[in-house]
Amino acid sequence: MKIIGITGTIGAGKGTIVDYLVNNYGFKHYSVRDYLIKVAKIENLPLNRDTYVMLANRLRKEHSPSFIIDELYKEAVKYDINAVIESIRTPGEIASLRTKERFALWAVDADPKIRYERIFARNSETDQISFETFLRNEQREMITDDPNKQNITECIKQADVLFINNGDINELYKQLQIIIN
Repeated sequence: MKIIGITGTIGAGKGTIVDYLVNNYGFKHYSVRDYLIKVAKIENLPLNRDTYVMLANRLRKEHSPSFIIDELYKEAVKYDINAVIESIRTPGEIASLRTKERFALWAVDADPKIRYERIFARNSETDQISFETFLRNEQREMITDDPNKQNITECIKQADVLFINNGDINELYKQLQIIIN
């Protein structure tokens, strides 16, 4: 079983990479957001980015910095097929996954204006925000000394592969195909 973890900035193309792996290579998808949505619904919390960040930070603090990813990994090994885990947010999650066989961390980034246009166009419950709010949300997730909070900058630094996704979807697919081959 191969495990690919996906990290990256907001709106950079993590979901597009996941879809490519699922649709073209039969990977099973495990989503941190989906996990947090389930927890938020159980706790009757609003479904928005602030809630997901708060829940993720709380769960990591209560259990371990890798708790959510460890839970998703437990699900993945039940099926023993190639899996993609979206979205890796802390160095502790990476450290945990690095102890597993056949793990690779992929990161994706793009220009902030391009990413903002993408998230606004996808129109999910977390994406209808101003550009300023988008930048503030991202900034709070980029770097911290707290092992239980998001540190996207460090996660990207630890990636085995970095995709720069400033072009269209076909350009990203070409980059993916090079790495896969």
